[in-house]
Amino acid sequence: MSGRHLVFEDDFDEPTLNRAVWLPHYLPHWSSRATTAAQYAIRDSCLHLTIPPEQGLWCADDHTPPMRVSGIQSGNFSGPVGSTIGQQPYREGLVVRERQDPFFGFTPTGGYLELRARAIVSPRSMVALWMVGLEDSPERCAEICVTEMFGKAVVPGESAEIGMGLHSFRDPAVPEDFVAPRLPIEISTFHLYAVEWSPTRADFYVDGMLIRTCPNPPTYPLQLMLATFDFPGTGDNTAIPEFIIDYIRAYS
Repeated sequence: MSGRHLVFEDDFDEPTLNRAVWLPHYLPHWSSRATTAAQYAIRDSCLHLTIPPEQGLWCADDHTPPMRVSGIQSGNFSGPVGSTIGQQPYREGLVVRERQDPFFGFTPTGGYLELRARAIVSPRSMVALWMVGLEDSPERCAEICVTEMFGKAVVPGESAEIGMGLHSFRDPAVPEDFVAPRLPIEISTFHLYAVEWSPTRADFYVDGMLIRTCPNPPTYPLQLMLATFDFPGTGDNTAIPEFIIDYIRAYS
């Protein structure tokens, strides 16, 4: 790319996940590594994140509504067992259940990030790429959502709502600014989802087209989160959602 310098790339050409970059668990501090392990395969030069019918619930005894998830993340930070220090708590008073070592696989502070991916979803599932603060300090918690796609918002062969924008959570410096515009794309085929962000703005793109701009994104290190979600009780559980990632690249 003219004027940009490649600083990170994973094209999933190797037979195993690069564990120097990726943790194949979803927020394990609120549960355990054993119960948050991603269900995935690497084949045809793609990462396939899936949720088979037999996969258990995430935080089964506590999270409402019931949810299953298969995800990888490029960082992880939490406090000791019993503390409330941890990324993306889903309710007040949540405490760490299992100690996790700090992990900083890839935690950019700005630049251009691009994902080439496709998704197989049902009305009860979704896929997403987002970036969040490590919450090593409580206010460093905001999110840049690059793409979020719910099966219930897809018209097969015609269009889909593509969520993108900022979530402030507990960071007063970052505005809540998230929308899901409907775009004329078929998400079961490969598309490019991207964000370019600086201390003053975040520009969101789909297939190279600028869709929207958000001011005042987070400026601290952010970890990448790639995941497939399933919400039991809202439809047939025989459909297996799948997020197929061809590559993810970052430029300065």
